Amino acid sequence: MCICQLGNLQEEDQPEQINEQTEDEPQQKEEPTGLSSESLTSEKKVEPSTSNPEVIKIQAWWRGTLVRRTLLHAVIRALIIQRWWKQILTKLMEKRRRAALETFTRKEWAAVKLQSWVRMWRIRRRYCRLLNAARIIQAYWRCHTCASRGFIKGHYRVTANQLHLELEILLGSGPCIVSECIPLPIKQ
Repeated sequence: MCICQLGNLQEEDQPEQINEQTEDEPQQKEEPTGLSSESLTSEKKVEPSTSNPEVIKIQAWWRGTLVRRTLLHAVIRALIIQRWWKQILTKLMEKRRRAALETFTRKEWAAVKLQSWVRMWRIRRRYCRLLNAARIIQAYWRCHTCASRGFIKGHYRVTANQLHLELEILLGSGPCIVSECIPLPIKQ
């Protein structure tokens, strides 16, 4: 039953008897302990009048008001507990989300760092191969100049996957110019 329905309880839904015992109320004994039956007869008992319909209506209204108030307090307590539990769950989910984000970030950073190291290693290997090839070519040119009594002049340019050579060979008959682009067999 929701709060809006609590205020709409009708009087006809309320109990008609005022002397009924409820579960929460202790039962009253007819004879209090320590008193004799003579003293009871001498005292006059006052019983409420159940024949008056206005009294019954007021009592029913008051009982309904008490029930509605009790239910309202129970609903408010339940809402407070639910709000507290929702805040706890929100904090817990935020901690889990943050932990998952940190783990993901750490893994991504490690992957990026590893990829950069592999790229650096591959580029260094390629550079070392090209540098070694340039040294071999330079040594060959020096030896060739000495052996043929001619003159070899040249330029080279190394790109990512090609070696560009421009050679000018001067022998006794005349100059010979050679331009070549040599693809380098570099495995990707």
